[in-house]
Amino acid sequence: MPSAFNTHNTNPLSQYPQAWERAAKVKLLVLDVDGVLTNGQVFIGVDGKESLKAFDIQDGLGIKLLEQCGIPTAIITGRNSQMVLARCEELNIKHVYMGVDNKAHALEQILQSMGLTHTDCAVMGDDWPDLKMMSKAGLKVSPAQGHEAVKDSVHYVTNRTGGNSAVRELCDLILKAQNRYEELLSQARN
Repeated sequence: MPSAFNTHNTNPLSQYPQAWERAAKVKLLVLDVDGVLTNGQVFIGVDGKESLKAFDIQDGLGIKLLEQCGIPTAIITGRNSQMVLARCEELNIKHVYMGVDNKAHALEQILQSMGLTHTDCAVMGDDWPDLKMMSKAGLKVSPAQGHEAVKDSVHYVTNRTGGNSAVRELCDLILKAQNRYEELLSQARN
């Protein structure tokens, strides 16, 4: 594994030896929203409706870079949110499942529609509702603040928290494991 993967002057992969090999096989990234793409806070207005969500710009670029390499992203979330739809549209995410009680079933539908298997996907979740969806994934990932039960069952825990570039950290891992990171970085510099 290349020494180029370095976050906060530590190599997180030394704790998770399976992550590199599994990331090299990823053909689809599947994400929960609250606690993964956001910090998990939900702001409710006086009308009782969700009024605000904050998304990390670096996460968005990571998703776009994966898409450039032919690795699409799917969203599976238990909540319904116009803000999530708007962000997914902005990032050109086509597989968006909201208001989902059975995330594992939604994942099955996505995999079937794309002709992929569980081992082809990386799934990032942060809490109990994500466990079944994550159970068979080729690469299971939790953000740093994920619930202990989730972190205990994954192949990789990011150094970053949800809504604070955790998704970008995962995207970079996938790009590096698939030998695409340096090429994309070189294009950005030129």
